[in-house]
Amino acid sequence: MERKIMSESELLSRREELIEKYNSQSRQSNKPFILSKRERKVLGIGRDQGKATLNYARISPRKVKIVLDLIKGKDLAEAYAIVKFTPKAASELIYKLLHSAEANAVNNFELDSEKLYVADCFANQGPTLKRMRAVARGRGTRINKKTSHITVVLKERD
Repeated sequence: MERKIMSESELLSRREELIEKYNSQSRQSNKPFILSKRERKVLGIGRDQGKATLNYARISPRKVKIVLDLIKGKDLAEAYAIVKFTPKAASELIYKLLHSAEANAVNNFELDSEKLYVADCFANQGPTLKRMRAVARGRGTRINKKTSHITVVLKERD
């Protein structure tokens, strides 16, 4: 089953219908309606947010999620304050990521930095570095050094 490639004028004429379909989920399954990168660009989907990701951060996602849960849904200024005064190892990484997402939103999509809030933030597990450590009786044990992929999404409040 092959999809028909729509022209730019056809995409723009069916804009409302496609955006509504894109934002809703299918009845038969939980799979979302899929648009190509070119189609999303023509329709302007994703231009209302600033996004920043940090891949392969050498910190466990479990430790990162503690700080991310504190800032989810907060205004940008409040999120900066929370992250700055939270004594966790992930705070410094998230502070830089917030700054990068803000710069992306303001410079790429002309969003107002005063109205920005943390719409979504999550940490997924990256590859695990496996190391060995010497233990008693001449044996070795495995040490798993976990990495994480951290994503922060900022949107404008209405």
